[in-house]
Amino acid sequence: MTVKPYADDASKREQVERMFDSISPRYDLLNRLCSLGIDQGWRRKTMRELAKEPVGKLLDVATGTADLAIMGAAIAQHVTGVDISQGMLDQGRVKVEKAALNNHIDLVRADAAELPFPDAAFDAVTVAFGARNFEVLENGIRGMARVLKPGGRLLVLEFSNPQKAPFKQLFRFYFHNVMPLIGKLVSRDNAAYSYLPESVDAFPQGKAFLDVLERCGLKDGKARTLTFGVASLYVARK
Repeated sequence: MTVKPYADDASKREQVERMFDSISPRYDLLNRLCSLGIDQGWRRKTMRELAKEPVGKLLDVATGTADLAIMGAAIAQHVTGVDISQGMLDQGRVKVEKAALNNHIDLVRADAAELPFPDAAFDAVTVAFGARNFEVLENGIRGMARVLKPGGRLLVLEFSNPQKAPFKQLFRFYFHNVMPLIGKLVSRDNAAYSYLPESVDAFPQGKAFLDVLERCGLKDGKARTLTFGVASLYVARK
């Protein structure tokens, strides 16, 4: 199933790029409002997993406004963040400069499926809440796997759907009704936050996503659910 944020003939990549350019000035505010601030806790858990092994060069894909890249700078010797949205990267550069990390973090406009880096260039790759936006999921995963060093790790943090009642029903109502309304009011983009629950519903979760990672050449995949299954952290090795 292909989910597009806008009903026109542009590719999913073009539509996602347009959407994030549109909401980029309010993206961080929207994240904190819609997740009640929990999203930063999920990122910190991802970084704790990353820190279990030494990391020289870290690549953060779909870096957005560079939240995870900035956290990663405390662990990796150098961080490169990539995103297809110039608007998001512009916001990220402001945050990187404010954190005095200009010499530690590079932000580059690039697509996961066409990363402008040599093979085996990074010790670890992270992607937070971006994998479901890849135009072709397996192409994006293969692109990230290509630039990983042998033995390197891929960490994917992504939304998922809780499976146990009553939280399953409560979350579904919030995710499909309340959050899109908040997103629409704050971002002034009618499509952006209705696209979010649709894209999560269409994304393979749990074992289904681990199977995708394996098909793309990764191994030792593990999945960990966070906050009753609202998000999941996947870790695999090249």
